[in-house]
Amino acid sequence: MMNFPSPADIREAAERIRPYAHRTPVMTSAQLNRLAGCELHFKCENLQRIGAFKIRGAINAVFSLSDSEAAGGVATHSSGNHAQALALAASLRGIKATIVMPENAPAVKIAAVKGYGGNIIFCKPTHEARERTLQEFLDASGGELIHPYNDFRIITGQATAGMELIEEIGAPDAVIAPVGGGGLLSGTSLSTTYFAPDADTYGAEPALADDAYRSIRDGIIHPPLPPATIADGLLTGLGEKTFAVISQHTRRILTVEEDTIRKAMQLLMERMKLVVEPSGAVALAAVLQHPKEFSGKKVGVIISGGNLDLSQIPVLLQTS
Repeated sequence: MMNFPSPADIREAAERIRPYAHRTPVMTSAQLNRLAGCELHFKCENLQRIGAFKIRGAINAVFSLSDSEAAGGVATHSSGNHAQALALAASLRGIKATIVMPENAPAVKIAAVKGYGGNIIFCKPTHEARERTLQEFLDASGGELIHPYNDFRIITGQATAGMELIEEIGAPDAVIAPVGGGGLLSGTSLSTTYFAPDADTYGAEPALADDAYRSIRDGIIHPPLPPATIADGLLTGLGEKTFAVISQHTRRILTVEEDTIRKAMQLLMERMKLVVEPSGAVALAAVLQHPKEFSGKKVGVIISGGNLDLSQIPVLLQTS
């Protein structure tokens, strides 16, 4: 039986990250409320440092290390926001970070990791190659492994976003967050359970990457599907820790179609002037696609990130 992070753990994480992470705003839109048929409160992690919630978990993990644990630096594998977050968190603590990245990672993300002082080791673009290359580095050089999501230090840090949301709006009827590897959703599920116990937590996932939905439905962890969705931040499969938390504390995972993700992105841009990446719009997309689930309710919606190549907006918003 796993020992999940406690309410005290989440409060301690909030204090730990306070000097370094933004307390992001919660925003509302009367137009979107009318369109969705419910009262929406958006936790805008697209306005967080590095443009995504990932900095919360990375800072909590890095700053919770003892001096002896931190002395050897930290390491992970990631091609996305966790890579940048860990590099920045390590820089803030004054220790080294080594990131295993696939050789086809976007140049802008490689540059961001280097800009935060991270050391990059490239590998073939497969999950197996990432895991093997990282383990080889750890065996040879040491260092503390900080997994992108399957780590309770990370989960506890991500849980602070949900805690802040509830502190700001009072008890909601429901909270919804996107799910890829499950760090944000499992953290959100714990915060909702602890700080708004009468509320339900929902996960939101693209129908073209519905491994989390199938995993919870079937009670086993299914591997992720080949990339097919525009929500490229949600392509990772669950880990055993995130699976355990979500299985126990999430009411449902709702899947959404690609055109609904596009519609949600466009609405957030046009009605709220928010730049949101496809993965960050998936939670709103789930509310729009499953209106009966949220009708008349007070709903907290976590916008997970806003790291978007602006030149790709016309392509991303083009409906099928």
